[in-house]
Amino acid sequence: MRPLAALSLLQLALWPTVAVADEATGPFTIAASARLRLESIDGQFRPAPAPEDDTMVSLRTEIAASYDAGAVRFNAELWDVRAWGQDVRSSANTSEVNALELVQANVEVPLGGKNVLKLGRYTLDLGNRRMMARQRFRNTTNAFTGLHLALDGGAGHKLDLVFTLPHQRLPDDVDGILADRVRWDRENFDVMFFGAHGTLPNVAGGTLQPYAFALIERDGARLATANRRIGTLGARHYAKAAAGKWDHDLEGAVQFGKARRTSAPTDSADLDVFAWFIHAELGYTLTGGWTPRLVAMIDAASGDGGKAGKFTRFDTLYSARRFEFGPNGLYGPFRRSNIVSPSARLEVTPSKHTDAFIAWRSAWAENSRDQFASTGVRDASGASGSLGGHQIEGRIRHWIMPGLLQVDAGAALLLKRRLLRDAPNAPASGNTRYGYIDLTLAL
Repeated sequence: MRPLAALSLLQLALWPTVAVADEATGPFTIAASARLRLESIDGQFRPAPAPEDDTMVSLRTEIAASYDAGAVRFNAELWDVRAWGQDVRSSANTSEVNALELVQANVEVPLGGKNVLKLGRYTLDLGNRRMMARQRFRNTTNAFTGLHLALDGGAGHKLDLVFTLPHQRLPDDVDGILADRVRWDRENFDVMFFGAHGTLPNVAGGTLQPYAFALIERDGARLATANRRIGTLGARHYAKAAAGKWDHDLEGAVQFGKARRTSAPTDSADLDVFAWFIHAELGYTLTGGWTPRLVAMIDAASGDGGKAGKFTRFDTLYSARRFEFGPNGLYGPFRRSNIVSPSARLEVTPSKHTDAFIAWRSAWAENSRDQFASTGVRDASGASGSLGGHQIEGRIRHWIMPGLLQVDAGAALLLKRRLLRDAPNAPASGNTRYGYIDLTLAL
């Protein structure tokens, strides 16, 4: 897309944001926001048919309403996510487009104290959002239908129990996505996700969060799956950042069970699953102006070597990744799957209305024969080595009108190395350059 055409779309798309209303009257509350994004990528890392360069304008509008009836509380939230200008071969999919969708429609039942049972459609963050998350940067969000029992023991002690049917975002065909077609997301018992997540403060100088999840799926009339029947056991230990202090965030998980290597109808071989993931992060926040925070971290997750009867690629479940791996959208080469990736970051807060960071990340495939992270690039022979490349990333956010209008701008440069240059399906497109700018109106 030419810059002038993109700018014209930006101006046209901004118009609906002024029509969003906000009010609070007695037991009824309503809030709304609209986020306009312009993003562009050049030097594509994905294999064909993804285009070498792509530009997209998207608009995400959210309207949330609640009614407190005393004994219960009713909640609803509508998301409308549309995109314009992307290439017909664009990588944009249901992560970027989901027009007019009721992502939340639930009832909350107080159970005494701060304990609450939620029934219906909902979104949810658990822990640091590495297993179950409501999306922020990504255009569309993970959503679920089922129950969420939130037990609060006081003094920071919590237990979250979930039983859900994850939503399959629709439409999921190219024509439907390009046309911003409205189709109701689908959920049924062909895919079930459930588990428990605990929070225990004051454990070994920090907070401990153990968890256990299960994912059970099967092929349905309108859904092809890898028939995953996997369990995930893990734990996180962290200490929050504070000026003049060290902080840390350690998390690890293992997965086990049965799955198929692909979702192809012809693939009926059930494989034994054993996969793993770790995250280790150490930071220090300086005192004084801008309160700089220096961070060193490493992420690693297992890949699949293709051994007979075994499947060892870590499944990212319903997580978020932007806060660690960089922007997704038209970008997003890295995730917690077949990766070994150290990173260093400098974060600054010039004022209470502005924050920024710059980061360096290097990334290798944990298994050189498997698909590398989320790039789609693979060398089944392993001859292209394991080094995928190096990423330089930066972002700045500023409240133009505090609490009302925020601008968020960022860029990433992916310096490709052997695996992303030499693998049989790697595109000959040079290094990847990506940039975006968001305007968010919150009412």
